[in-house]
Amino acid sequence: MSDILNRLAETLEARKNADPQSSYVAKLYAKGLDSILKKIGEESAEAIIAAKGSDKSQVVYEVADLWFHTLVLLAQQGLHPDDVLNELARREGLSGIAEKAARVKE
Repeated sequence: MSDILNRLAETLEARKNADPQSSYVAKLYAKGLDSILKKIGEESAEAIIAAKGSDKSQVVYEVADLWFHTLVLLAQQGLHPDDVLNELARREGLSGIAEKAARVKE
């Protein structure tokens, strides 16, 4: 799974230097954080609507859009998908209730 994430991360990093007229991702970077966050919000809503519609192929399509735009956010913030995967690995086997309680205390 991380192979595709690594390839996407490399592409997204390369797009930081691309002409916004030639790259959708470069255009998002040029518009700034608020535009990226707005796009994530839109894609999140579309994923929710797709799930409510019970069309599994549409759910996959919309979640792919959501993940993609979230990867754009990570790259814009100087983060890599491995940062998220490492956090998920850290949480593996932890009770969700216990993990959340530990965050509240920090």
